[in-house]
Amino acid sequence: MSDTVTINVDGKDYEVAAGSNLVDAAKWHAGNDIPVFCYHPKMEPVGMCRMCLVELGTPARDRATGEVVLNEDGTPQIRYFPKLQTACTTVVSDGMHIKTDTPQVIDARNDVLEFLLSSHPLDCPICDKGGECPLQNLTMRHGPQSSRMYFEDKQLLEKHYPLGELIFLDRERCIQCARCVRFQDEIVGDDVLAFHERGRRLQIITHSDPGFDTYFSGNTTDICPVGALTTADFRFGARPWELNEVPSISPWDAAGENISLSMRLDRDFGGRAMIKRVMPRQNEQVNEIWISDKTRFGHHFTRSGDRLQRPQMRSGDALRDSNWEAVLADIAEALRSADGDVAAIAGSGMSNEDLWELRRLMEGLGGSRLGAWPPTHGGADAVARTGVGFGTNLGRLGKGDAILVIASDLEEEVPIWRLRLKQAQDRGAYLVVANARDTRLEDFALQGARNDKVVEGDAIRYAAGEAVSVMRELANDHLEIAERLSGAENLVIVAGAEGLTLEGSAALAQAAANFLIETGHVGRPNNGLLSPLPGANGMGLHYLGYSPEASLDIAAKPPKVLIVAQAELLDDDPAARAWLSEVETVIYANLFDDGISELADYVLPLQSFAERDGCFVNGERRAQRFYTAQGPMGQALPAWKLFGSLRQAMGMSHLKPSAAAVMLELSKNVAVFEGISYRALAQVKRQFPDVGGRDQYYGGTAYANDGGLGVQIPSTADGSNKLKPVAIGEPESVSAAEGELLIMPVTRLYNRQRNFRPSLLMEPRILAASATLNPADAQALGIIQNDIIEIRAGKSSVRARADISDEIAAGAVAVPQHMTDAPVPLAISSGTVSRVSQAVATAD
Repeated sequence: MSDTVTINVDGKDYEVAAGSNLVDAAKWHAGNDIPVFCYHPKMEPVGMCRMCLVELGTPARDRATGEVVLNEDGTPQIRYFPKLQTACTTVVSDGMHIKTDTPQVIDARNDVLEFLLSSHPLDCPICDKGGECPLQNLTMRHGPQSSRMYFEDKQLLEKHYPLGELIFLDRERCIQCARCVRFQDEIVGDDVLAFHERGRRLQIITHSDPGFDTYFSGNTTDICPVGALTTADFRFGARPWELNEVPSISPWDAAGENISLSMRLDRDFGGRAMIKRVMPRQNEQVNEIWISDKTRFGHHFTRSGDRLQRPQMRSGDALRDSNWEAVLADIAEALRSADGDVAAIAGSGMSNEDLWELRRLMEGLGGSRLGAWPPTHGGADAVARTGVGFGTNLGRLGKGDAILVIASDLEEEVPIWRLRLKQAQDRGAYLVVANARDTRLEDFALQGARNDKVVEGDAIRYAAGEAVSVMRELANDHLEIAERLSGAENLVIVAGAEGLTLEGSAALAQAAANFLIETGHVGRPNNGLLSPLPGANGMGLHYLGYSPEASLDIAAKPPKVLIVAQAELLDDDPAARAWLSEVETVIYANLFDDGISELADYVLPLQSFAERDGCFVNGERRAQRFYTAQGPMGQALPAWKLFGSLRQAMGMSHLKPSAAAVMLELSKNVAVFEGISYRALAQVKRQFPDVGGRDQYYGGTAYANDGGLGVQIPSTADGSNKLKPVAIGEPESVSAAEGELLIMPVTRLYNRQRNFRPSLLMEPRILAASATLNPADAQALGIIQNDIIEIRAGKSSVRARADISDEIAAGAVAVPQHMTDAPVPLAISSGTVSRVSQAVATAD
C-alpha cells in the first residue's frame, strides 16, 4: 500500500501522505488555508463550526467491477457530493478533488460568519485578542460587510467570568468551538471544563474545585479562536502589535520548553522593556506548542524589586554596597590567598557559558571540586551514556511502544513530559508507573479507557526507598510487566530520585540503563533513559564537570573559599548553615538572597535568563539557546561575565566580549559541545503542524520558531552496539528506628521558592504545607486528618497539616519541599512525626 496519495486542490494535483486530514494536507502541500474555528491539528476533528466547508468529489467507480470510471480523455470521472462537506472531518484519498473558491463555498463561509456574529459583542477595540484574532481576520476575509441582526435579539451573558484565578471567560464572545473543553479532555487529561445549557445559551463552565484546576490552563487562551478566554496576567496589558517577541527557554525544569517573551516598553518598569506575557514557541521535539502554567505565569521574578541589584562586600559585621571594580579586586585577593583551597557550587539556572567561565576560574586557582546543586539526582552520567537516542521525539511514541516512570512525579517535576507521555499512552503505548505513593501519572496508567479508546498501563507500588531493588528485580518480581517492556518496539524509562538518597538515585538510573541495554533499547530514536534533573540545565552541569557528589563532598569538607553561584543552599538544605559557617570566605552570586548574606563575605547580583544570552541543555540532551529580552536589574551581571572578569583581574585571561564568544571557546574545548555554536543553535526548519503564521485560526497564537530548534548531543550509545551493563553497588539503605518514620521529600510544582514568590498571581494556587501519612501510621501516632504535625529529621524541623491517605505506603511520610520557610531534608531520611495541635472542627 502506497504511503502517499494524489489529491487535486482547486485544479492542481498534489502528492500527500496517505491518511492525512484534508485541512492539514491542503495547508502543508498546497498552501491553501481552509478556514477553521473548531478544528485544531493537535486534536480530533469534530466538524462543529462548519467554517471549513468545501466542494468535495472522488473518482466515480463502476458498481459492478469497482473500477474507476474514465472520461473520454482518459481522466477519472469525478463525482461531487451534492452538498458541501467539512474538510476537517475528511481523510484524503487517492484521486480526491476539492474546490475551495467556488460561489457555493464563499457563500457558506459568509453565512457561518454571519451566524457567529449575530450575538458577538462589537468590542474589538478593547479585546485582548484584537490584532491576533481568528474571528476578526476571517470576518475581514470571508465574512459579511454589514450586519442584519436585530440588536434586541442579542444574547447578554457574563463578560468577566473567572474560571479560576488565572483565566477569565467572556461568555458573549464564546463561539462554542469546544477547543478549550477538548484540549483539557483529549490532550491534558484534566477534564475540568464542560458545556452547560443548550442552544444560543450554551456556555463554558468549570466543574473543578478550585476552578479550572490544571497545570495547563493558559494553553486554552492560545487556541481560543476569539477573545473569550484571556489570562489574568496579560488581560488589558498591551496590544499584540505593540509587542516585540524574543525567543527564550523556560528556566524551570528539565523539559526546556521553547517560549517567546512578549516585550514592551512599560511605565510600570520605569519605561524599560518588560515581559508582558510568555507564549509557547513551537518545537515539536521538545514541547510541541504547549507550555505549563508555571512557565507562562512564573516570569515576574525577572523584574522583582527583591532582586539583588548592587555588589556588596563585608565590612566588619555588615555587608555594604560597593562597586564592581572594588569588589572584583577584593575577591581576587581572597582567591589568591586561598592557596588552591577553593570550591564552587553551581545551580542549574546557570547557563553553559556561565558554568564554563566558573570552571576555568576554578582550574586557574587549582580547585577541582565543582558541585552541582541541589545534590538530589545522581543519574546524569547514565543519561549521558544511555539517554534517549539521537532524534528522539516523545510525540512519536505510540502503539507497540512502552514507557516506565519510576521514582518520579512528573506532574509536579516536569509537567510537559507528563503531558506528552500521557498522550503517548493515548496513541497506544504501554505505560507503567512505579512509586512509593500515588501520582497523577499513575492515575492515567490505570485508567483502562479514555475518550472511547482502550489504554494500557500498570502500576507498581513499593515501600519508600525500595526503587532500586524494584528496578533491578523487575524480571523476577513483575515478570509480565518486564516482558511487555522488554518486547516493546521502543522503550523509554524515566528514572527519578523520589524516596532515594543521592547514591540511591544514581543506582536507580544505572539499573534502568542496564535494563535498556540488556533489552536492546539504546542507541536509537525513541529509546533510552530520561531523568527529571532539577532546573533547566541539569545535563549542562554534568557535561561541564559539575556533580552532586562534589557538593556533598564540599559540605563534608568545607574549603577555605567557596563560590556559590545561583544555588539556594539555605533554602534547600537544613544542614547548610552549619557547614557554611566553617568556610572562611563565602562568595555568593545569585538573583535573590536566601539568607546566606548573614554568612557571606561577598554578595553579587546576577542577571536572570531574560537579561542575557545563553544556552541550556535539557533532559533530552538538547542544547537550546535563549536571547536577551530585558535590560539588567540594577548592576547585575551575567555570571559568565562576572567569572570572566575575575579571571581577568587575576591575570588568567582576557574577558570575552560576549556569550557567543564564550560558547565558541567552550565548543572547542568540551568534546560533546563540538560544533555547537550560536549559529548552529539558531537553525530552524519547517515543522508540522505549520503554526505561528498569519492564519492563527489553524494552530492558535503559539509562535513559529525563528530562534532555533537546538542541537541534540548524542549519547554514548548512539551509533554503538558495544555498551555493556554496569555493575551496581548496593546503595546504603535508610531505615527508621522504632518510633520513627522515613521522611520522604517530594516536589510540588507551585511552591514558595524565592524565584516563584514574586508571581503573586499564582499565590492562591500554592497549597498550604501538608504532609501525607498512611492511615496505619497516623493511627499509631494519634494523628487525625488536618492536625498540625511536626516532622523532625536531623537539623530539619517542619510543621505541616496532616493529610492521611492510603496513597502512600506505610512507614513513610511525604513532605513537599519549599512549602514553608523551613527546609526539609534533601533526600530520604529517618525522623519523627508528632502532633502539635488538633484539627479544628468546622460546621457543616
